[in-house]
Order: sequence, then C-alpha cells, then structure tokens
Amino acid sequence: MSTDDERPEAPAVPRTRAEMRAAREAAAAAEAAAAEAASRSLSEDGGAGVPSRSLSEDGGAGVPSRSLSEDGGADRDETRQVPFEPGSRMPEADVPRDEARFVSPPARSTTGEERPARDATGEEPAAREATSEEPAAREATGEESAAREATSEEPAAREATEGTASALPKPPRDRRFLLAIGAVLGILVLVGAGLGVVSLTQGPRITEVQVDPAHAIESSGSRVILTANQSLAAIDESQVSVEPAVPFTLDAAGRGVGIRFTVPLDDDTEYTVKVADATGAGGGPSTTLETSFTTPQSSIFLLRRDADGDDKIFRTDLTGEKAVPVFSADKINDFRSTSTQLVVSVEEDDSSRLIVMKRDGTDQRDLPLPGDGYVGAIQVSERGGFVGYSYSDKELSDTEGRASVLVTQSLSGDDEPVVTEVGGKEANIFVWQFVPDSAAVLFIDFDGALSLVDRSTDAGVQSLGLATTIQGISRGTYTAIVERLDGSVVELNLADGSEQPLAASTPDYGSAMTITPYPGGTLRHVVARDATGLPQGQAIITVDDEGTATPLVEVGPADSILQACASPSGQYAAVVISPDMTNNPYDRMLLPLPENMETHLIDLRTGDEMVALTGFDASWCQTAPQF
Repeated sequence: MSTDDERPEAPAVPRTRAEMRAAREAAAAAEAAAAEAASRSLSEDGGAGVPSRSLSEDGGAGVPSRSLSEDGGADRDETRQVPFEPGSRMPEADVPRDEARFVSPPARSTTGEERPARDATGEEPAAREATSEEPAAREATGEESAAREATSEEPAAREATEGTASALPKPPRDRRFLLAIGAVLGILVLVGAGLGVVSLTQGPRITEVQVDPAHAIESSGSRVILTANQSLAAIDESQVSVEPAVPFTLDAAGRGVGIRFTVPLDDDTEYTVKVADATGAGGGPSTTLETSFTTPQSSIFLLRRDADGDDKIFRTDLTGEKAVPVFSADKINDFRSTSTQLVVSVEEDDSSRLIVMKRDGTDQRDLPLPGDGYVGAIQVSERGGFVGYSYSDKELSDTEGRASVLVTQSLSGDDEPVVTEVGGKEANIFVWQFVPDSAAVLFIDFDGALSLVDRSTDAGVQSLGLATTIQGISRGTYTAIVERLDGSVVELNLADGSEQPLAASTPDYGSAMTITPYPGGTLRHVVARDATGLPQGQAIITVDDEGTATPLVEVGPADSILQACASPSGQYAAVVISPDMTNNPYDRMLLPLPENMETHLIDLRTGDEMVALTGFDASWCQTAPQF
C-alpha cells in the first residue's frame, strides 16, 4: 500500500486550532513511543543485525522516509508542535498555509503611523476570528478556555508593542493649530463684514427696549427708551408717534431715543411707539423704529372704618372681588400711597403716629414728628420722595404751641421734620397741596396769602397773591386752579405767575364746590338748589378740555357727595357718596366722617359705573375727603 493510501482523508470541515493541536500531540506521542521501542530493541540486540540509518533516511526511527510534500507534514491538517516561549512570536512556518486568512486594514497608532495590529502570536485579530469556532462548539469540545489561553497576548508582548508605538515620531501639530486659528479669524472677519453690510443696507434697528409699565400707570414721567444698533441722526418730535395718543417729550442722543410720558398711562392697554424715518449718523437708508408694550390692570387702596373693631386698609382690583387687607389698627385717621409705599396716620393715646410701610403692609417704621401732637391732611410727593402734613401740638393754648403748621420730611426718615416758614416765622396753613411731579408745595395761610415753596431748591417762598382755596393742580402742566378773594376761579401758571379765567362749561351747570383736574378735563362737584336756596340734589360733571360738560353721577337730597377724584391717567373716576345722611352719623375721629360711605368706580371713557365698594379715601385722590 502506498503512502497516499495511508494518509487519512481530509476532513469535511476545517479543524479548529484546538483539534489540530490535539492531533499534533497524538502524532508526537506516537513518534516518541516508536522511538522508545526502537531504542529498547537496539539495546537488547546490542546493535547487531540492524543496519545503521540516519533519521533523514528512515523518517525518524524506523518510520518510512517521506518528504513533507508527500505527507503534508505528517498530516495535511496539522501543524508541527513547536515549543512556545512567553514573549516570543510563533514562527511563520508553523502557520498552516492552507487555512483561510483575513487581513484587517492597518491600525493607526496614536502617533499617526500605520502598522499592522498583531498580538503575541503574530497573527491578525481578524485571522483568529475567521478560524475560531463558535462558543457553542467550543463548549461542546470542552476546550474553549484552552483556545483563549493559546491566543491570548502575554503582558511582555503588550509592553513591547506599546514601547514601539511610543517611540514613533510625532507629526507636526503646531502647524495644524495655526491653520485652524487662522481659519476661525477669517470666518469672524467675514461675518463682521457681512453684518456691517447688512446694517448699511437695512438701516438702524432696535437692539434694546427699557420700559416699566407698572410704574407708568401710577405716576407721570415714566419713560420708554429705545436703543439702536448704531448712532442715529438727529430725531425730531414730529418723527415720534404714540398710539393711543398721549403727551410726551423727546430726548434723543447717540444710539438712544428716550420718550418721556408727561402723564400716567391707562391700565390694561397696549401702547405702540414709533420713530419714523430714523437714519444712521453716517447716512444710509432710513427705517421705522417701533416697539409695543402692555400696561397691567389697575388696583386701588381704600380705607374702611369700623366702629366696633379695627379699621382696615384694603387693596383691591377694580372689580372688588380680590380685596386683601394690608394694614389694620384701632383708629386709622388717614393714609396716602406712592408706587412703592403707604403712609398711614393712626391715633394712639390721644396723639398721632405716622407709619411708613411697603404696599403689602410689611417693613413698618415710624417717622419722627415735630412733637407730641396731631397729624392731618397727609399728602405725598412721588417725585420728590416727601410726605407732607398739617401738624398741631397736643398742648395748645393762646400763647403756646403750634397750630396747623405745614411739615414736610423725607419718606426715608433720614432727615428731621421741616416746618414751613413765611417771612422767618412758622406759618399757620389753611389749605395746601403738593404740586404733582415735583417737590414744590402750594399753600394758603390764615391770612389768605397764596405761596409756593420748592423743597428741592433754596429759592425760598414765592408769593402768588391772595386766594380763598386751592381747587386742584393739573398733572404735567404746572397749572393750578384757585379761587381768588372776589370769587373768580382762575387757571394759574405756577412757573411764571400768569393766569386766565377758568372757562365755563357747555352747558353751564353753575359754580362748582370743588374742581378736580385730570389729564383731559376736570371733575366738577355742583349742587342744584331750589328758589329758597335749599339743595335739591348733587352731581359730578365731567368737563373736557374743549368745555363740553357731561353729567357723571347724580344723587338726590337724601344723599351727599363727599369727594370725587380721577385715576392718575384720567381713565377712571372714584366718587365717594354718603347715603341716607339723616341716618348716617359721623364718627369721632380727628377727621370726622359718616360711618357709612361708598366709593363708586366709573369708567370716564364710557360713563358706565363699574362697581360700588364699601370704604373711602381712595388712593387715587391727592387729599382725603372733607366734612
């Protein structure tokens, strides 16, 4: 039989490395056993009769000589067993040449060079995966762990590989960094140039708007400031419009355009401000700068006295459904409010206390008084930050004590109370009012002299003639309505002292008991009398700037109107009515008033009554009602 007949047939499927190793070990064991048997035979015969042959001649101890090409290296599917030292590479000759290989793409090292990814066996990882057996088959043969150990990389081999990688030269990274920085700077330059071109072709644009809508409905002098993306050419007032219309002044410079509203704004209203034909200081196309904002809904403070309990100050919306008490005391005589604070006069131990607090009633503190005495007719200057009141000493006689002197002091309490003097003497004041939007005070003393003094300057007292009463002072116009000694009612310009008669209304409802100005008109309290002079009824009449009169509220002879005042913008009116005067007794406070009073809120734009609320002394009013 030939050697070809003796070779086993090729397996139907490729063997795993574990199977090939087992086959090699079996062949080696067989060769060792044959060599040992031949050695014993020689030792027994002493070498006689056995022809001497080299291993090359007999294939190794009596095994018929065959070349590797003939028997495929003892087995076509086996590789020769070669001792393997840790850290060494498997010889290339020991890799089966007929096994299928997959050569993976060269791996890139951290230094940027390409090198083949090999492990300690010298084989590509992908080649081992191509010849490996599925986990289920390895578990079936019981040799999965042996196969992993045979192909695992020794620590020494890994260290040698890492050492080689670290020794490779590094590429020049500084150049790439400089190129990247240059590219970024180039892009920024292009973007800036592009924005400049857009700015020149589109004209000015608004980049920021500053406005406080809540403050705008409380007091005059609020601002909306527009900031453009470039300096602007001169802006004229004719280029500015506000919708709905409201009087304003303009202050524009550089990139900013400031519009100051000379009167408070309506509540719950959207306002649109436009600056037409705005151009850049360097020329270019014109554009319209436009912005809009919405004011919040109004709220109001009311005082409610209680003969059987504590008096309370409430804050409520204009529906009366969200009334919240903010301060209470046994006897609250009067109060006034600013956009951030309340000033309250209370009676304690037969004298007065003056308390300043936040609008929610917190952070209460007392203001020092000129002495131990009584406070009345409280007013506040929002712009000047002052509180004013009439003061009388508790101990008062014909020769000692002060009576009805006008005192002003800072709401912060940082200064001492200042008693107003005329001609170097403390003046006894009959009636007085703060001039809106200023720190000036207009007053009439017991001699009938009408005077003006500004707390923000050292100009002293300015004499304005004689008068019997001050009806009111218009917001934003510095104009007062006063009644002269001869009974005439005039509009007095407080800036230059000029005056003109107050025009009669159409139709003419006669002389008014009180006149309260508001932006756009006046509220006039008139009384209808019979032929004998007895009152037959009362009414509040609105008179607009053109003189057109419209009845707003009318009551019969049984009721009495105690006060009428308008909201800061003239959008609403608050009319205080004392019903059924015959059965409505007065209390015993420093400011005595009927126990039962109602405040009727009316929309001046439509003339409709909105709600009637229990209480009086609405915070819209500059002064308390008079009995």
